[in-house]
Amino acid sequence: MKDISNLYSELYGERYSKEAMDKRFQALLDRHKELFGRSEDETMLFSTAGRTELAGNHTDHNLGLVIAGTINLDTIAAVSLRDDSTVIVNSEGFPEVVVDISDLEVREEEKNTTQSLLRGIAKAFKDRGLKVGGWQANTTTRVLKGSGLSSSAAIEVLCAEIFNNLFNDDVLAPVELAKISQYAENVYFGKPSGLMDQIGCAQGGIVGIDFADNANPVLTPLDVNFEDYGYDLVIVDTKGNHADLTGEYAAVPAEMKQVAAYFGADCLRKVDYEEFIEKLPKLREAVSNDRAILRAIHFFDENMRVEAMLDCLKEKDIDGYLYYVEESGNSSFKYLQNVYPAINVREQGLSLALALTEDFLSGEGACRVHGGGFAGTIQAYIPKELTDDYIDFMDSVFGEGSATVLAIRKRPTCRLC
Repeated sequence: MKDISNLYSELYGERYSKEAMDKRFQALLDRHKELFGRSEDETMLFSTAGRTELAGNHTDHNLGLVIAGTINLDTIAAVSLRDDSTVIVNSEGFPEVVVDISDLEVREEEKNTTQSLLRGIAKAFKDRGLKVGGWQANTTTRVLKGSGLSSSAAIEVLCAEIFNNLFNDDVLAPVELAKISQYAENVYFGKPSGLMDQIGCAQGGIVGIDFADNANPVLTPLDVNFEDYGYDLVIVDTKGNHADLTGEYAAVPAEMKQVAAYFGADCLRKVDYEEFIEKLPKLREAVSNDRAILRAIHFFDENMRVEAMLDCLKEKDIDGYLYYVEESGNSSFKYLQNVYPAINVREQGLSLALALTEDFLSGEGACRVHGGGFAGTIQAYIPKELTDDYIDFMDSVFGEGSATVLAIRKRPTCRLC
C-alpha cells in the first residue's frame, strides 16, 4: 500500500493509531482486489468524514445560521475505473449497488435507495456540463449511525467527489459537491433535507454557514482546534429509540413556519424580530400553539448566539464560546423542546445524559443536545484531564462505547492517493 500516514493527523487528529489505520486501509484495498480483481496500482483511495453541529440547532430549515465541523470519523473507499457506464458500490454490511448511469431519469421505484443517489449525483454533474463515467468501489465507515453525525451525507459527498476527481480534475469546490449531494437526496432519493449536513461533511474544518440565500450559502471557515484550549469534544449516544419520531422532527420546521406564515413569510429568517415581539398577543391568539411561539423564540435567539459564537472563535475566547454552548443547550431544552419526545415522556435519555454531564463537570466545560434531538446524542466539551473518567462514567450508564471523542478534521472530502 502507498504510504499515506503523513495525512493521518489531518484526517484523524491526535487520537489515532497508525498501525490500526494502516490495517484499515490495507484491508480495504485487499477487499477491492477480491471483489473487482484490480491491483493496488489500479486502485485509488478516497475519504469523506461525518460532521458535528456545533451551534444552530434546528435553524437551517428556516434559513438560519449554523456552525458545523467536519470530524475525524470517516467513510473511506477503494475505487477503480471501469470502461463502461456502470457504477458499482459495495458498502460493508450492505447489499451491493449497481447503476447504469447512461440512464439518468428519476425512477420512482428507486426512491429511498442508494441507486437513486448515484443516478441523481451523475445527473447533477451532467447538468453542469461535466463528465461522468463508470467506476467501482468498496467502502467502510466509522461514522456512527443514528448519532447525528450524517453518515448518509458522508456517502453522498464521497460519491460526488469520486466523479469530481476521476472525470473532472476536482473542478468543483466542496460546497458545490454538497449542493449536488443535496439535489440527489431531494429529487432522486425523495427526502426534503437541508444543506448543512452535506456542507459539514464536504468542507473540512469548522465553518459558519449563513443560509439566508439557501442556493448560495455564505461560509465562514475557522481554524479552531478545541484540544488547543484543553478540551475534548465528546458525543454520548444514549441509545434512545428513534422509531416513531418522524412526527416529532417534522413538527419543528412546520411550527416555525406556522409562525412565519402569520407575518406573510415562508420562513422565520424573513420575519423581523421586533415585529414578532410587538405582535405576540395577536400572534398567540392566531396560531393557538404556544410551543410554536417558543420554537420561534429559540430560532431568533439561536441565530444571535451563532453570530456571538463565531466572534468568540475568531477572537480565541473559549470561555465565551462555551458560555453560549450552554445557552444553546438550555434554549433547545426549554424553547425548542427537542430533548425528549412529547409522545413518550418516560424515555428521557438525553435529559439524563445532560444532567449527569453537568454534575460531572461542576461548572467546567459545557454540554448541549446534539443534532435533531428527541433521541440520540448529546455533545460535551470535557477538560482533557477528565475525559477518560467521563467516558467510563457515561459508558457505565448508557453502555460500552456510548461516549466517543471527536476531533475536528482539517481536510475536506478528497482523494488520498
